[in-house]
Amino acid sequence: MRPLLLLVACSAVCDAFQATRGARAAPAPRARPAPRITRRAAESEGELAAYGALGSAASVVVFVSEFTLKTTGCGLPAGPFGLVGAVEGVSYLAIVGIIGASLTKKVRTGTGLPAGPLGLLGLAEGLAYLAAVAGLVVLGFQLADYGYVPNAVPVSGGLCQ
Repeated sequence: MRPLLLLVACSAVCDAFQATRGARAAPAPRARPAPRITRRAAESEGELAAYGALGSAASVVVFVSEFTLKTTGCGLPAGPFGLVGAVEGVSYLAIVGIIGASLTKKVRTGTGLPAGPLGLLGLAEGLAYLAAVAGLVVLGFQLADYGYVPNAVPVSGGLCQ
């Protein structure tokens, strides 16, 4: 009985000693914060249709540009106030954007872009990939036939004016 009493006494003294030295007891467990739920707004059917229609139109412009490049060795002319060249440049950027969005969605979810209303967004996605492949083919022909790639912005004295 004596060793038990000695143990209880030592335990009490040790607890008192730690309290005077500023030792803290183990912190109480904290409640876990609620998980943050983030939700992205989904595009409406009208927005998907607009993206699809504009993406399909951009693909058509890129196809015309690639055909012109293959047949003449130069891209589309700048046109009045540079509008044709601007539409061509924006169309190439739109194609890159559609392919980027498609690849990002494919990596994250395993599926491509949704078909959208009337299948317009799916059409735009397919045409964008086709335009990219056709662009690589035309690039090969351009280098083989003419030996150069024309500048994006025509320079004075250049081959494409």
